Amino acid sequence: MRILIISGLSGSGKSTAVRALEDEGFFCLDNLPVTLVPTFIDLVDNSKDRVRDVALVVDIRGRDFLKGYEKVIQEIGEAGNSVEILFLDATDEVLIQRFSETRRRHPALESGSVSEGIRFEREQLAGLRRLATTIIDTSELNVHQLKELVISRIKGEQGAREMTVHLQSFGYRFGIPLEADLVMDVRFLPNPHFIPELKAFSGLDPKVRNFVMEKPETVIFLEKFLDMMAFLLPSYRREGKSYLTVSIGCTGGRHRSVVIAEALRDFFVGKNVTLKVTHRDMEKGVS
Repeated sequence: MRILIISGLSGSGKSTAVRALEDEGFFCLDNLPVTLVPTFIDLVDNSKDRVRDVALVVDIRGRDFLKGYEKVIQEIGEAGNSVEILFLDATDEVLIQRFSETRRRHPALESGSVSEGIRFEREQLAGLRRLATTIIDTSELNVHQLKELVISRIKGEQGAREMTVHLQSFGYRFGIPLEADLVMDVRFLPNPHFIPELKAFSGLDPKVRNFVMEKPETVIFLEKFLDMMAFLLPSYRREGKSYLTVSIGCTGGRHRSVVIAEALRDFFVGKNVTLKVTHRDMEKGVS
């Protein structure tokens, strides 16, 4: 098993790191008492579930951990597990500012100032920091940058999951998809529904596709829309977005929206994304 111990100063971003690792498939557990760590590892190791990546958050809240962490780390390593320690840090000034913004009391001290709590916590965690295999200073990082850095440090520069893009056609008659991140209305395009020889077919049919795609409005629209997508995709990636749903709508979700969603499929091929295409309302009626 790969066991990652996450520790660091309060306010340094441990919760953000945990969420990033959960998204990458780690089994994460926060604030487990040191006396239960070996038992927990044994339970996971002997369970039917194939858990191989585990992240345990240990910090100043678990005071007993600070009294026995070296022995515990040695034991789980000697049992054949791979043990790594990720330590998150930040400057005192940044930590004080973060506590001021959240209006939280520092967990290290029941009384006293935030600066006193930070100083006491640094002293208590100094030994664990020296054992760390990875130290990240989060002072100048936003949450998205921290997630990206944690994943790259733990899984390698190429280890993070690709962004998943879901292209979805739909019919306004049946409502806008609740999960949509971007919604594009293509009801302005010429409608195959009013062409008798095309009405019975869906947007997957070559004759319907050609009818829609050959129209000047479609050519101009796709040029502008694909330019916008080319701009948005790397921008969403930089902000840490891992799942993007683009919903294309026409009246009934059978003709125009299907054609445009399929045209977008071609655009996303080779863009280093996991691509999913669905046609929600294609079989429900006519568009």
